[in-house]
Amino acid sequence: MDKTEILEILNDWNYWNRDFPPTHPRESYGNKIDLWMKSDEVVVIKGVRRSGKSTLMINRIKHLKATGVDMKNVLFVNFEDPRFINHLDLSILEKIKSVYMEYLAPDAKPYLFLDEIQNVTLWEKWVNKEYELGLSHIVLSGSNSSLLSSEIASALSGRYLSIDVYPLSFSEYIGFKGMTVTNKLDLVNLKIELQRAFEVYMKYGAFPKTLEYTAEQTRELLVSYKDSILLKDIVARYKLKEFGTLEEIAAFLLSNTGIIQSITKIKNHFHISYDMARNYVEYLCKAYMLFEVPKFDYSLRKQSANDKKYYSIDLGLSNILRVPNLQHRGSNLETIVFLELQRRGYKVYYYKTNNGWECDFLIEKDQKIEALIQVTLSLKEEKTKKRELRVFAKTVKELNLENVNCMVISEDTSKLEVYDGMKIEIINVIEWLL
Repeated sequence: MDKTEILEILNDWNYWNRDFPPTHPRESYGNKIDLWMKSDEVVVIKGVRRSGKSTLMINRIKHLKATGVDMKNVLFVNFEDPRFINHLDLSILEKIKSVYMEYLAPDAKPYLFLDEIQNVTLWEKWVNKEYELGLSHIVLSGSNSSLLSSEIASALSGRYLSIDVYPLSFSEYIGFKGMTVTNKLDLVNLKIELQRAFEVYMKYGAFPKTLEYTAEQTRELLVSYKDSILLKDIVARYKLKEFGTLEEIAAFLLSNTGIIQSITKIKNHFHISYDMARNYVEYLCKAYMLFEVPKFDYSLRKQSANDKKYYSIDLGLSNILRVPNLQHRGSNLETIVFLELQRRGYKVYYYKTNNGWECDFLIEKDQKIEALIQVTLSLKEEKTKKRELRVFAKTVKELNLENVNCMVISEDTSKLEVYDGMKIEIINVIEWLL
C-alpha cells in the first residue's frame, strides 16, 4: 500500500477533522481503561465480536479530547477495514505509524488504538517493540481469547492489562433505555417497566446494536453476528473445511445453554472424531461464543477430567437457533446469572454432590469460595423448594466449607429462608442484577 491509500483509510476512521458519533458510556469499563492507560502498560480489550469494544475505544478517545489531548496525538486503526485485507502482515503496522507520524506530526507521545488486532500477522512483535522503546500509549482490541492471552503474554511477558467485555449487563441495558435504578424505591416505581425490559432482554439478548432495531431486524442482525463469528473468528483463523459441522455444534450448544455436556456425547451425536469434537468446542470458546464451566473439585486433575457445562455468550444468539414453543426460561435465567457473575469477576464452577444433586454455581474470588447459588424460576411449589434448597447443606458438608453465602436467585420476592439449619437468601433476579 502506498502512503496516500493508508492516509485515506486513517482519515476515514479518525476524528482529526470530524465530529464524534453519538455513543453510550459504559462507565464500569471506561473507568478501568482510563485508570490502566495511565500505567503505561499495554491495555487489551477482549470480547466477542459486536460486544462494543470499538465503541469503548471511541469513548476513551472522546475522554482524551475532553481532558485536553490534541486529536493529532491520537490514532485509531480499524483492521476490519476491507481495504487492508491483502496487507495484514507485520509491515503494515510500521507503515501506518510512519504515515501517521509524517502527516499528523504529533507533538507528544501518541495514543494508538488498534481495533481487531488479531487480523494482523505477528502483530505482537511490533507492539512489543513500541512498548519496550516507550514510543506509544497502546490500547488493543480483539475477538479471540487464545490469541490475546497466549500470544501477547509470551510477547509482553505480563506487561499488559486485559479487560473482558461482554454484551450489556441488565443495568447497562436499562440505562441505554433511559431508566435508572439507584434504590429500592426505584425498583418499586419502575416495576412494570423493568419487567417488560427484562422480557425483551431475555428474548433478544444484549448486543448493544439490538436496541436500535425492530424484532424482525434484530433477528436478522443476530444471524449475521453468528455467521460472522463462525466464519471470521473460527473458520478463517483455523482454516476449517467442515463449516456445516461447526455450525451444527454451535447451534446445539448455544440452544442448550447451561446443560452439562461431554466431548464424547458431542462426538457421538454428530458422528465425528473425538479430536474434532474437542477442537470445535474449544474454537467456539476461544471466539467467546461459549463459556466452559468445570465441575468443582479440590483435585485439579479430577476437575479437568469431569464433564463441563457450556453457557451461551448471549441469549439472542441462543434463541435464533431454538425450536419455537419449547420452554427455555429456566436455562435462560441461569445463563443471565452466569454472565453477570462473569462480569463481576468471579471464577465460576458447578458442583454435584455424591448422591447426584446439582448446585448450579459455586463461585470463587481471590482463591476463596464465596457463595453457593441456585437459580430457579420459583420456589412456590414445595417439591421445587426441597430440590433447590437441600443441596446447600450437603455441598457445605462435602466440601467442608465455612462462612459461605447460600443464595437462590429466582423470579420470586426476595426474603430469607432457613433450611436444614442453613440461612439461605432468596433474591429476585431483577433486584440482584441491579
